[in-house]
Amino acid sequence: MSILDFLGKEILYFDGAMGTRLQAAGLKPGELPEVWNITHGDVVAEIHASYVRAGANILKSNTFGANALKMQGSGYSVEDVVLAAFKNARAAFTRVSEECNDRRRNQTVVAREQAGAVCSDSGEEFAVSKPQDKQFVALDLKKQFVALDLGPTGKLLAPYGDLQFEEAVALYAEQVRAGVKANADLVLVETMSDSYEAKPAILAAKENSDLPVFVTFTFDRDGKLLNGADVETAVLMAEGLGVDAVGFNCGLGPDLVARLLPRARRVTDLPLIANPNAGLPVEKDGRTVFTTGPEEFADYMLDVYREGGAVLGGCCGTNPDYIRLVAERTKGLKPMPLHAVSEIKITDGEEAKIIIADDVAAASNESTVSPAYKNNKKEKCSSITAVAGYGAPVYFGKKPVLIGERINPTGKPLLKEALRNGDMDYVCRLGLEQLDNGAHILDVNTGLPGLNETETLCNAVTALQAVTSVPLEIDTSHYEAMEKALRLYNGKPLLNSVNGKQESMDNVFPLAKKYGAAVVGLCLDEKGIPDTAEGRLAIAEKIIKTAAQYGIKAKNIIIDPLALTVSTDSRNPAIDLAVIQALKAKGIHTVMGVSNISFGLPNRDAVNSAFFAMSLAAGLSSAIMNPQSGRMLEAYHAYCALSGADEGCKEFVARYADAPQHKTAVKVSEYTLYDAIVKGLVEQSGIATKKLLEEQKAPLEVINQFIIPALNTVGEGFGKKTLFLPQLLMAADAAKAAFDEIKKQMQGTAAQNNTAASAEGNGSGADASSGDTIVLAVVKGDIHDIGKNIVKVLWENYGYHVVDLGKDVPAESVVEAVEKHHAKLVGLTALMTTTVAAMEDTIQALRRKTRTKILVGGAVMTQEYADTIGADGYAPDAVAAVDYANQLFKGKGE
Repeated sequence: MSILDFLGKEILYFDGAMGTRLQAAGLKPGELPEVWNITHGDVVAEIHASYVRAGANILKSNTFGANALKMQGSGYSVEDVVLAAFKNARAAFTRVSEECNDRRRNQTVVAREQAGAVCSDSGEEFAVSKPQDKQFVALDLKKQFVALDLGPTGKLLAPYGDLQFEEAVALYAEQVRAGVKANADLVLVETMSDSYEAKPAILAAKENSDLPVFVTFTFDRDGKLLNGADVETAVLMAEGLGVDAVGFNCGLGPDLVARLLPRARRVTDLPLIANPNAGLPVEKDGRTVFTTGPEEFADYMLDVYREGGAVLGGCCGTNPDYIRLVAERTKGLKPMPLHAVSEIKITDGEEAKIIIADDVAAASNESTVSPAYKNNKKEKCSSITAVAGYGAPVYFGKKPVLIGERINPTGKPLLKEALRNGDMDYVCRLGLEQLDNGAHILDVNTGLPGLNETETLCNAVTALQAVTSVPLEIDTSHYEAMEKALRLYNGKPLLNSVNGKQESMDNVFPLAKKYGAAVVGLCLDEKGIPDTAEGRLAIAEKIIKTAAQYGIKAKNIIIDPLALTVSTDSRNPAIDLAVIQALKAKGIHTVMGVSNISFGLPNRDAVNSAFFAMSLAAGLSSAIMNPQSGRMLEAYHAYCALSGADEGCKEFVARYADAPQHKTAVKVSEYTLYDAIVKGLVEQSGIATKKLLEEQKAPLEVINQFIIPALNTVGEGFGKKTLFLPQLLMAADAAKAAFDEIKKQMQGTAAQNNTAASAEGNGSGADASSGDTIVLAVVKGDIHDIGKNIVKVLWENYGYHVVDLGKDVPAESVVEAVEKHHAKLVGLTALMTTTVAAMEDTIQALRRKTRTKILVGGAVMTQEYADTIGADGYAPDAVAAVDYANQLFKGKGE
């Protein structure tokens, strides 16, 4: 049977941690856990079996890091490791099944009375035990599933890192093909701290198998991923890509996961997964322990269940005792029904009509439903329409959504020139200015005769997503460009557009389904644009019905009634308003290019703003418009204030209390160096720096007045969680471009070179010539270097000389580097709990032979842990590492 036969119908149980149990069994620092599938297969199989005895019916294969990057140099292929891993997992189920059969043959009364739990096969109950085990939970031998476990690659994807998107797809595809050969039951993509990396893993699973796909993300306590994506964004993207279940693992304990689950439930009705850690890791008596014991963990997991968890298990720090108690506490319970469905459906028949389905029945386990769940009835996940970049989603149906129209070459000679020259910096500036003026989404159209639209559109999407986290509307009728851009897009995209022509729907809907896009549906077909509201509504219904045949829900179709110029037919505005009102009444969201109404007329801004206000009053959900039009924005904000969308008129007052009126700005301005760095505009940063130097600004002045304040602003935003890793890295690249320009301008004389060195040193607190050198390493046994690489980029941009030793670095190599380079500071990172002991060993080695300061960080590290193992400082993130270095080298940290 397929796991889908049980998913959402009964509680399923994952196993717990593998790495810490392998470490207890003798896994040495630096050894790859995945290699033990081959060298210590029986040990791995017994660990799996211990979880089966505890009640787990989904085993995670020991393949978390079994990709070609991490297996390089191991002597084994990815396929070798995956096949061995599944052999061990299947052996575990066989082992426990045989134990059940032994008990069946014995048929002892003692076994029946004393066993705390039983095996169930063909309706009979039998105990399974081993001498060292005390309690057992119900085991259904018909539910024996092994998941192909896919973890992170350990690399950042471009444009922030050096791993290209298709390279990531290929890495995961190799694992998936091996999993298919091993007869995997499902694919589990887990421990994703970057929503963008989850996408190639999911696509690889979908493109290379027909297996069910589960995905779990690793959030911080605020519900944010490393790249800034929140819970809703990650879940929306995963749901759009067609996963079968979504949820949480690692990073957090079950108490915090229970708090975040309602946010996932808000936007999806997929079954939810919870594999939390056993609390936080601490060091005790020379070993790593976790703060949440089995009993407390199981209590919290009951809260997780109440909040919608349907697939329960554990991650770091958990063992069979944890899983056993979770299974016992939730025995006999059915998964919580998620929100009652209020989905727009299309009836079959000659005259397709749009109807609203009634709410489904309430929760079956009423006594166990949490108060938050009972009260959360206003928003129903199946009917929520949302799109997202890698930041927070934009929801349709609450407040009208503004879609910036300016990235479209029609009638824009400067943009045409920029696109032909490949000037994506100009495109980014055009987008950022629209966002500064209030746009929620950016329309991106690069269609230009004689231009490679596929390449140009992909470059524009990538460039824009490097500097902004808002959703993009991919605007093209070129199907190849459409697919490539959708594939590279980070988040849940909005696609503009499909129309009622069968050819259009047959080409667009498969792409929208595969890549999880919401789609703009244009009210035109083979006969053109109807000149009646009824005709356009019929096309809208046809589009929604056809989308349903492709598996696309009506919530993901946004209808454009098509504004036609009033100068050619005075009925056109009334037709659009009638279509908007009719669709609004049926729960269907709308979008419209408002400014088309005034084509051919003078004083277009006045006509556009008046029609915009009329459309909003009729129920328009979103508008493609010029956010740099003062009149359009006045109409928008006034409507929001008057309609109640702007509660208490707070936004209106904040925007217009002291603002000049009727300002319309469409010129793309040059950014200052400060703004270019803050916004991550690399090319503009270099241009602005060169201009300042040409104006006789001294390098020291440029650094102190522009570069360092900008980096500090970005750092503060990162600390306050208003900016995230992508902005941090792009700002660092922009600062590097500025420093490169300074160095280029100062290569004339030795005196100028000395000035440059002094400028960098005084401005950032760093001067390599005076010993401001930092040694940086991932400790022995750990091969995850994303965090280390981020810290390196920032330290170098603050002027420090960083000696990067790489990953899996022995303690003696760190000591040797410190002595060789006379480093005053060492940065050590570790991601895995199994390698924290190596960090302590490295610290002790440094203490014996050097007087350097030691700063530690990594996913498993805490301030308490850092203090326990003897570190001088703890950096929870890269910005904190910069702050520590600045304090130290300015004399305040000694």
